[in-house]
Amino acid sequence: MAPKNAFYAQSGGVTSVINASACGLIETARKHRKQIGKVFAGRNGIIGALREDLIDTSKETARAIAGLRSTPAGAFGSCRYKLKSLEESRAEYMRLIEVFRAHDIGYFFYNGGGDSADTCLKVSQLSESLNYPIQAIHIPKTVDNDLPLTDNCPGFGSVAKYVAVSTLEAGLDVASMCETSTKVFILEVMGRHAGWIAAAGGLAARVAGDPPHLILFPEIAFDRERFLRGVERAVKRHGYCVVVASEGVQYADGRFLADAGTIDAFGHKQLGGVAPTLAAMVKESLGYKYHWALADYLQRAARHLASKTDVEQAYAVGKAAVELALEGRNAVMVTIERGKGKRYSWSTGEAPLARVANSEHKLPRNFITRDGFGITDKAREYLSPLIAGEDYPSYSGGIPDYTRLRLVSAPRKLKKRFRV
Repeated sequence: MAPKNAFYAQSGGVTSVINASACGLIETARKHRKQIGKVFAGRNGIIGALREDLIDTSKETARAIAGLRSTPAGAFGSCRYKLKSLEESRAEYMRLIEVFRAHDIGYFFYNGGGDSADTCLKVSQLSESLNYPIQAIHIPKTVDNDLPLTDNCPGFGSVAKYVAVSTLEAGLDVASMCETSTKVFILEVMGRHAGWIAAAGGLAARVAGDPPHLILFPEIAFDRERFLRGVERAVKRHGYCVVVASEGVQYADGRFLADAGTIDAFGHKQLGGVAPTLAAMVKESLGYKYHWALADYLQRAARHLASKTDVEQAYAVGKAAVELALEGRNAVMVTIERGKGKRYSWSTGEAPLARVANSEHKLPRNFITRDGFGITDKAREYLSPLIAGEDYPSYSGGIPDYTRLRLVSAPRKLKKRFRV
């Protein structure tokens, strides 16, 4: 019997190491050609499967695939497209199975966050009901670090490193100029419901008084007066104040400080900018000169500053996904398991998707100082190994030499087109 083919797709916001997971998966699959035939990648994520727009990765050279390990963003294209529930839109899932049948696909690897975990689970459930076996394996990826049942998520360590370094460097800049110029600097980072990335900014501080002086977490209700008192106190003590603020900072009643009044493709509220909102408060109430910055895509695309730990873990979860599939596993997510010794170690494991989908892992309260504006030693102990080590890409002419794939399309086999 000929080996079944595999389908791989990237979902949601990309990271600086998501392609390392693709590299681990494809390189491992190529070592098991007797069990896995071709690896098809969805062009622009799951949309590629619905449109039958598949990329034949067998057309890529071994060197090109190896180059994915050090290339940021989504090499095959990602998307923010959430499949509805089976009850709401059975047609979408039926279309996936139809495409998988046509291309003899027996393995489904979905690389993303919580929403993609839910999709992966539903594909597995539907394939069983239709008696078309598909082994569905979820590969974790999210800079937000909010997936449950895994110690951490690939993509987070590198963002954490970027934010810590940026906080340190911007803090030195502001300290140099605070006597006659800027006194308050605010860095806005990602994190809608969980403050992991904001917490990473705290790693910049080595001794008491170092920036950041205030960290604002989604887990701690925002109090305007307490915030302004904290800013004023820092300026009086140190001459300046550096703030790291999560985009998801909210009031006690659940309102986001920066609710833009719209929603994205996943049904999440679109956030319109915490940093300028906070800066306006500072100007109005304290009159300090300020600057603010939005890390935005820069934080998740910065492969030149990736954490070595993160790169190695991202590659490992792609590799482990194939190995789990070959062992017959289904409807599971690859996890990262932290060792118990004093010296940091880790390994890969697995968790049932039924316990992963639609669940968020927020920053524990004991990672946040009692005043709600800093991180504890326990948080440092957890975060520090995740940003450890450097894994620089190769450079050409002073610029990173990132890989570009050929992205050859596989021939279509279905006459019917599907509109997304």
